[in-house]
Amino acid sequence: MRLTGEALAALRGERGVFRNVALDLKPGEALVLKGPNGCGKTTLLRVIAGLLTLMSGRLRLMTIEGNALAGEDRDRAIHFIGHQDQIRPQLRVGETLAFHAALLGAPRDAVAPALEAWGLSELEGQSAALLSAGQRRRLSLARLSLQQRPLWLLDEPMTALDAASRQRLLAACHAHLGQGGLIVAATHEPFLEDARTLTLGVRA
Repeated sequence: MRLTGEALAALRGERGVFRNVALDLKPGEALVLKGPNGCGKTTLLRVIAGLLTLMSGRLRLMTIEGNALAGEDRDRAIHFIGHQDQIRPQLRVGETLAFHAALLGAPRDAVAPALEAWGLSELEGQSAALLSAGQRRRLSLARLSLQQRPLWLLDEPMTALDAASRQRLLAACHAHLGQGGLIVAATHEPFLEDARTLTLGVRA
């Protein structure tokens, strides 16, 4: 899979947040978005995810053969983990991940391995409302393990994670890249030392 962008520009509300952004990610590559609050890091992730429309420019997610993905095929190629954990407090931990598995079209038997991978097996029956911030973040990130998708879009993925959980995340990212996956992450913290960096700036 390959992700390319040329002369990208986008609005948030009535305000332009970035313009003339270019990117080119090949299999096994990661890009870390940097910049001050309000510079458009989350907006760019949401544009790549197909949740926001570009003001101008050209963005393509393509197969290795150069065929551009569109519609449902494109959606099925992307995992987007936002900075807000989408967790329903009325559900238990296992139920939460089963709910996301159903949304993704992943098999129900993918839930137990995903819980194990993120150190959540012992919390499977616990109410999501009782989770700590770090546990909630791990539960959100566990969606990455439910189904293999080539492009991971991660917004502040390290938030609230302790040292051990950060190592779990980094190990998962390195494994994904080692399988030819792509990662675009927005973060203020050190993340993936070998990744390229794109710094976005606030425009007046």
